[in-house]
Amino acid sequence: MPKARYTFELPTHTVDYGQEVAITDLNIDPQAQRTLNERRAQQIANNVVREAIGSIIVSQRDDGDLYIVDGQHRWRACALAGIPTIRADIHHGLNQAQEAVLFLIKNRESHKPRPIDEYHVGLTGGVPLFVDTDRILRKHDLTLGSTSTNGVGAVSGVLQITDRHGSVIFDRTLTVAEDAWGRAPETWDGMLLGGIGQFLGRWGDLVDDSDLAKKINRMGTAAKWRSEILSMSSRGGFNNSGTGSRVATAYRMVVNAWNHGRTAAKRIEP
Repeated sequence: MPKARYTFELPTHTVDYGQEVAITDLNIDPQAQRTLNERRAQQIANNVVREAIGSIIVSQRDDGDLYIVDGQHRWRACALAGIPTIRADIHHGLNQAQEAVLFLIKNRESHKPRPIDEYHVGLTGGVPLFVDTDRILRKHDLTLGSTSTNGVGAVSGVLQITDRHGSVIFDRTLTVAEDAWGRAPETWDGMLLGGIGQFLGRWGDLVDDSDLAKKINRMGTAAKWRSEILSMSSRGGFNNSGTGSRVATAYRMVVNAWNHGRTAAKRIEP
């Protein structure tokens, strides 16, 4: 199966580096930012060294207003500590969606935001990975962020399926899970979805999804699957293979379910 490739892209634009900006002149756009953690900001303020704050990332919009792209906790800490200005790299010519993409680029290799914050910012930025994932979730009447009958809590796991295998495989994964176990919180467990997604990503061209769902169902409920995965993972995976990965263990269970009752010639080797 071909793998999806998702990238973050920005247009060429002007940046003014190292500009001193008044704290009161800066704004926050919650759709292009992570959630502000007031406690974290206060902790920074309690020990702030002005000379070590560094530069935050700011976007100057067409109306002249300045919006923080990255560095809102340092900005808030300065406000709490009574520091009137902060140094900023000011980007020009970006719209709100592009600001969101810039935020994701800046945070990918540094202080990574919470997965759910990254998800919402990615949607604002129109980033295909997040847009495609959201589209499939909506198709299945699911939300992302907390586990419930109609919600998936495994944000990183869900995004990983789309990123590695594409939105079609993510769509098939949700369908197989629901057909196997019905619509319940346990159905949307991240380990289970990850195992099914990995199986379909590798062998989807050879698999009938309806048949796969029936075979998974015969192996037990979602709760039973989850319990067995946790138990096997704690012992090092199947046959003490040492994989240690719960998703890898779930994948091997899906392989076993698919192979059950099949002749050697029709089996899939994990």
